[in-house]
Amino acid sequence: MTPAVIKDLAWIMHLHENKTSDADWFEIAVIHHTECGSGLLADDDLRAGYAARGGWDEQTSLWMAVLEPSKTVQEDVAKLRSAPELAPGIGNITVGGYVYDLATGEVTTVVQ
Repeated sequence: MTPAVIKDLAWIMHLHENKTSDADWFEIAVIHHTECGSGLLADDDLRAGYAARGGWDEQTSLWMAVLEPSKTVQEDVAKLRSAPELAPGIGNITVGGYVYDLATGEVTTVVQ
């Protein structure tokens, strides 16, 4: 959950609050999936090469690796729920966390 995503969500929440505030359907759904390619960021050599190429620094890249989607989706939901930029409207909307299993096609609710 990057600052850019939080900024985008702040805008979307602002729109919702001002254009569709009576709607009860609004939810921020954080969805991670199994077999995520970002898990390769946990590989030291690949991560170092990416950082040297001008990508994210190595620590940020390692932080972005999704190895356990049910865990990382919980972390991302917690970040959203505590983000000061979202605080004015966070009590009026739902932020849920889900995991999509590529093998079965099933979506599991991890955080309601």
